[in-house]
Amino acid sequence: MSDIQIVNAPAGVEGTGFFATSLDKAVGLARANSLWPLPFATSCCGIEFMATMASHYDLARFGAERLSFSPRQADLLMVMGTIAKKMGPVLRQVYLQMAEPRWVLAMGACASSGGIFDSYSVLQGIDEIIPVDVYIPGCPPRPEAVIDGFMRIQDLVKTESTRRRNTPEYQKLLASYGIQ
Repeated sequence: MSDIQIVNAPAGVEGTGFFATSLDKAVGLARANSLWPLPFATSCCGIEFMATMASHYDLARFGAERLSFSPRQADLLMVMGTIAKKMGPVLRQVYLQMAEPRWVLAMGACASSGGIFDSYSVLQGIDEIIPVDVYIPGCPPRPEAVIDGFMRIQDLVKTESTRRRNTPEYQKLLASYGIQ
């Protein structure tokens, strides 16, 4: 007798070797494991991101092998570091040049809330000009935190409906930022 317990197949299984799922879940899985991040690094958080991409932490094992420095070829905008108010329009333009679906990750205290720079010239969080999906705390955050934030983006991408971007709620969110 074997001690192996056979469990019942989950809902959606159709015969031997077949597993039926929804198109949203299949697309979400493919998108989540093939994100092309665009690093928008302006300060010390950029150095931590470089460490995260290096061989010791290797963000490539999560499907982010190819960094994209062209907004038209990226789907994840990773904003790292202090964003001066003069840089705000440039960041917004980069965001607008990205094709849908697009996601935004704010890395570090400066991108999330202005950090220690409570000044007239520093943007107090990038969520004042573009919507943010995931915030990574820290000053600067450790590579482990960057990986965790990236995994939260992957979770979001996996579970997002392919139609969410066309919903009235999403259009209202973009309209609140003045984006058509």
